[in-house]
Amino acid sequence: MSRLDSMIRRLEAQRDGIAWGADQIGGAEGDILEVGLGNGRTYDHLRETFPNREIWVVERDPNAHPDSTPPADRLLAMEADAALTLLKRDGIRVALAHYDLGIGVAAVDRPLATGLSRLIDDLLIPGAAVLSNNPLEGLAIADGPASVARERYFFYRK
Repeated sequence: MSRLDSMIRRLEAQRDGIAWGADQIGGAEGDILEVGLGNGRTYDHLRETFPNREIWVVERDPNAHPDSTPPADRLLAMEADAALTLLKRDGIRVALAHYDLGIGVAAVDRPLATGLSRLIDDLLIPGAAVLSNNPLEGLAIADGPASVARERYFFYRK
């Protein structure tokens, strides 16, 4: 598969995964967490999907498109472990989390995801939904949308 086709599959998985997550959490109380901003496409989609929820974004080096940059009071521009710890300290409770950190190399990305799994889990409300570009540990694996191939994206429930 070409890298272009792989990227298309990833973007479709993100879009379909966010729709899945919205169905899973329904009207449950809780904020949205985006770990990894990139150029802001997914954040923009989360903002459109969840217009009445706070969306917290974690990104070490923000460089998103100006139209897709979160407000400064919702953007934690620091290492992910420090940002997640800060959110927990501040009592932030999350109904849906999207984890999308990494460089696309499993040997590098998966240990990072494993290391951040507990910190993400600590923020989740009961019944929360999580979608991730890498496997996470300690969360209950869920059947995501049928449109997303196994191992393309990972889905969890709290």
